[in-house]
Amino acid sequence: MLSAICRLPLASRAFVPAVSHAAVYCPSRRLHQTTSLHGKIVFERINEHERPHLMTIENGKKVIPTFSAEEMATRMAKLRSLMTENDMEAVLFTSYHNINYYSDFLHVAFGRPYGLAITHDSATIISGLVDWAQPWRRAIANNCGNLIYTDWQRDNYWRAVQKLLGHVRGKVGVETDHMTIVNKPKFQQAVPYAAEMLDISVPAMQLRIVKSDEEVAHLRKMAAIAEEGGMAQVKAMKEGAADYEIALHGTQAMVKSIAKTFPVGTELRDTWVYFHTGPNTDSCHSPPVGLTVKKGVVSSINAFPMVGGYYAAFERTAFLDHVPDENLRIWEINCEVTRRGIELIKPGVKCKDVAMELNELFRKHDLPDARPFGYGHSFGILCHYYGREAALEFREDIETVLEPNMVVSMEPMTVIQEGMPGAGGYREHDMVLVTEDGNEDLNTIGFGPEHFVIKH
Repeated sequence: MLSAICRLPLASRAFVPAVSHAAVYCPSRRLHQTTSLHGKIVFERINEHERPHLMTIENGKKVIPTFSAEEMATRMAKLRSLMTENDMEAVLFTSYHNINYYSDFLHVAFGRPYGLAITHDSATIISGLVDWAQPWRRAIANNCGNLIYTDWQRDNYWRAVQKLLGHVRGKVGVETDHMTIVNKPKFQQAVPYAAEMLDISVPAMQLRIVKSDEEVAHLRKMAAIAEEGGMAQVKAMKEGAADYEIALHGTQAMVKSIAKTFPVGTELRDTWVYFHTGPNTDSCHSPPVGLTVKKGVVSSINAFPMVGGYYAAFERTAFLDHVPDENLRIWEINCEVTRRGIELIKPGVKCKDVAMELNELFRKHDLPDARPFGYGHSFGILCHYYGREAALEFREDIETVLEPNMVVSMEPMTVIQEGMPGAGGYREHDMVLVTEDGNEDLNTIGFGPEHFVIKH
């Protein structure tokens, strides 16, 4: 049984000026349909003088999905079981990760809200007209429908919510970590008969943490592609080479590999590289800034392929030509912690216990305060702009017990302040699958001075 869902009382149903009375869905709306050989468009409008509020569009051919129909049906069955256990009649997902997880559609918001409305017998993507029929082409998972709202009247998004969920009289699950203060009263007006709002964000995260065999296979392919991106950066690491030039080599290698590995229709987007050098290595998420590679100065190779919203990574500390003595000492300490961290990953181990033991290892080397973040995180639908399975991170406050088919990173980092001996950031990063009796490192390329002192 999942942990109890936080119950949030509904506020008073006072009129919200941002949503006019016209926002309430009216069954008497006029429908107008146009059909061609390749699809159709159905407009919904209040009267013939008003531009459409909502519409459905079919255009082009459905794409090959990221996962099988059986995989997606299993996800939906588990969600609906959760809904039944908690007396939920419907769920409105509004986050990138949950919309993608249940529909295989990854939206681009650009300031517009998106959603996935799920009941016990239907699932519908809510999207902006700016995407035209793209959501429909991807929405073959779980027999998802697609309801489009236009920009031509304010709050047409909530008209779509009203149409899909306005009849619901029981409890409705929402992502309270994604529901803003502005949108909560709009939701309440669009779904006026809902008895209660329940927080679905944490229970939904718990459903995503343990990966299916198909997800593991997907991430395994991506781990190999990440290594290709990393080694392309190694080839481009020459004295005087700019960080952005090296990053471009890595990104290009991965995009080409994704196109070869996955079917036509797979979205070739969002794959990226952060190549850092010198003082820019103190942050995991520093973008290229125009710094150039120098001999004997720390650099950080980072490759992040994205396929179907899923994230993979390959990260290595590297030096060109040689490593100064103090840099070598710090680097070897960080590698020692990384190796021990990988050894600790096995079923039955608490995340917090991994973090606590690795803390002691840093203390032994008199570097207890050089670590800027936790030791690793879960993989799945996430990137640098969305998603996070925060219950599966190697931090001192995480009680989660590791289980087979969890996929996690082990990535200790040590940062030495600029101007001090050994200055820079040191980070190795491996993708690790928890197995029945231990773990499997999904990365095949080693780390440390024996592998990444680059001599061309």
